Amino acid sequence: MLAAGLTLTGCKGVPPSAGAGASGSAVPAADGRSVNPLDNPDGTKPGLAAITSAADKSKARALIQKVATKGRGPKTGYSREQFGYAWTDSVPGSVPFAHNGCDSRNDLLKRDGEDVRFREGSRCVVVAMTLHDPYTGKTIDWKKARATQVQIDHVMPLSYDWQMGAAHWAKGKREDIANDPLNLIPVDGPTNGAKSDSGPASWLPPVAQVRCSYAVRVAQVSLKYDLPVTSADKAAMLKQCAG
Repeated sequence: MLAAGLTLTGCKGVPPSAGAGASGSAVPAADGRSVNPLDNPDGTKPGLAAITSAADKSKARALIQKVATKGRGPKTGYSREQFGYAWTDSVPGSVPFAHNGCDSRNDLLKRDGEDVRFREGSRCVVVAMTLHDPYTGKTIDWKKARATQVQIDHVMPLSYDWQMGAAHWAKGKREDIANDPLNLIPVDGPTNGAKSDSGPASWLPPVAQVRCSYAVRVAQVSLKYDLPVTSADKAAMLKQCAG
């Protein structure tokens, strides 16, 4: 965790309003910038627009069907440090935005934020912005002084990755997935904290309209890193993009 920055996960437990069975009565914040994940395979474009058409839902299901499954392994040996220095710009792999002189946290704030303001003399350190959070539908006027109001969600949480096979990866590959914009979305802090290290079978965004998009993003990360999900998680992902 980063005490003074944007944290990775927060409090434990999943509130009923955020779980897979939630009604999702909230509506997405309309920012006009969010991109359908099917049109954003490298994660370099902002947001997480809803997938609404029958054709796109069919494409989403086809993508999710490619995801491998296995049982969730033990958490033994996991720590955040196993995935490298948090928000490093110096990952060894070919990760978008890497080696651009800005840390990955600020890269994501710049990608998804509107009216972004930087620390004086910097073009990296974001000190204020407006975020249209895809998970809750909130519009958040964020300032660095209230850093944890917005957190960066690892779509496939690092602890989950560890249990699904990353424990056996070279550390460089773990650093890649921890800083890859495909796996990172700035969102409402308390909602991200509630997610903790849950997979899609036990946690989904409160906004029902983006749940298929969220499932697609999980599938994109899974396929890029050859990282399976549990059979329950895959079933939940397919359900979000049904019909």
